[in-house]
Amino acid sequence: MRCISLLGATGSIGVNVLDVIRQFPKRYRVVAMAAGANVEKLAEQVREFKPELISVCDAKRQEILRTLLPVEFHDRIVHGNEGNIKVAAYPSADLTMSAIVGAAGLLPTLAAIEAGKDIGLANKETLVMAGRIVMTAVRQKGVKLLPVDSEHSAIFQALEAGRREDMRKIILTASGGPFRGMNGQQLQRVTREQALDHPNWNMGRKISIDSATLMNKGLEVIEARWLFEVKSKDIEVVVHPQSIVHSLVEYRDGSVLAQLGVPDMRIPISYALSYPARLPLQLQPLNLYQCGTLEFLEPDYLNFPALKLAFSALESGGVLPAVLNSANEVAVEAFLQARINFPQIAETVARTMDIVHEGREDRLEDILGADDAARREAGLLISKY
Repeated sequence: MRCISLLGATGSIGVNVLDVIRQFPKRYRVVAMAAGANVEKLAEQVREFKPELISVCDAKRQEILRTLLPVEFHDRIVHGNEGNIKVAAYPSADLTMSAIVGAAGLLPTLAAIEAGKDIGLANKETLVMAGRIVMTAVRQKGVKLLPVDSEHSAIFQALEAGRREDMRKIILTASGGPFRGMNGQQLQRVTREQALDHPNWNMGRKISIDSATLMNKGLEVIEARWLFEVKSKDIEVVVHPQSIVHSLVEYRDGSVLAQLGVPDMRIPISYALSYPARLPLQLQPLNLYQCGTLEFLEPDYLNFPALKLAFSALESGGVLPAVLNSANEVAVEAFLQARINFPQIAETVARTMDIVHEGREDRLEDILGADDAARREAGLLISKY
């Protein structure tokens, strides 16, 4: 039996992880789990999966969770970033599934690697912010880092079919989000509810907005650079509205290998849990006859500048990818609170990158300092709109 620590248990990825584990109770056991503020949902999960350690975001919710659980769980509950780190590095875990949203996943994921845990990585921000540091730690500790994002799982699978030295480029697919085809004037009028209504995937609030701006794809470009040890020039993005082809790898002989499947996160999650085996998931298989035409389009960099900002941050290096991510988190939250309009998300990120850019990518203190500075500057910019 494989023992799992789960970071981000109540989010969309965490819920799907638990659904896969629920289907295979003789293969997997959840020994530790962490969540944020949704203590009611977490209490339900704890009662079902009975982990040995539980973490919530703060002391207040720690006390609330105690009131919702039987007394035998009360001494197992911790809180805050230290609690997340304890869950991530829990001694009896074999694999830590990192599914916390945003920069908050960086330190717990690093702690899990340092503790010698294999990692199922659904928190792309970890590699966006500190890719060099994380991948160096992975190599030094000899652990596996298995991608959970559907696109990176697709690349990982396509790379199994050939030699790494024969790879010519990686092709990441993007759905284009709910606003594909809109111009700048139209985008100024879109609402939060429209942005949250993704045409293909059922995702959390933050990633849904990132998908709408194409920032999610930009973050995935940076993640791919570190996961697969490629340069930015070797990564291409194509818009694929149907979300059937999850990503592709082109080899130097002209072969292009793609991974296809229904848009369901349980597929890449299960592969990360079971690699190199595959689990017999109870899902409807892909029906090619029903797929119809599959389209592949060039991204609209003019009206969706977030993607170009991500390429720029990657090429510049240093702390700029961390600044990009942190400013984006602040701007997305401001959009969700109706404090800025949709195009101002990318505008805030670009202006923050012009202000905060000093530091080295191999120094964790520089990255964390840039994260703090970027959040502060992005907040100031937003207050002046």
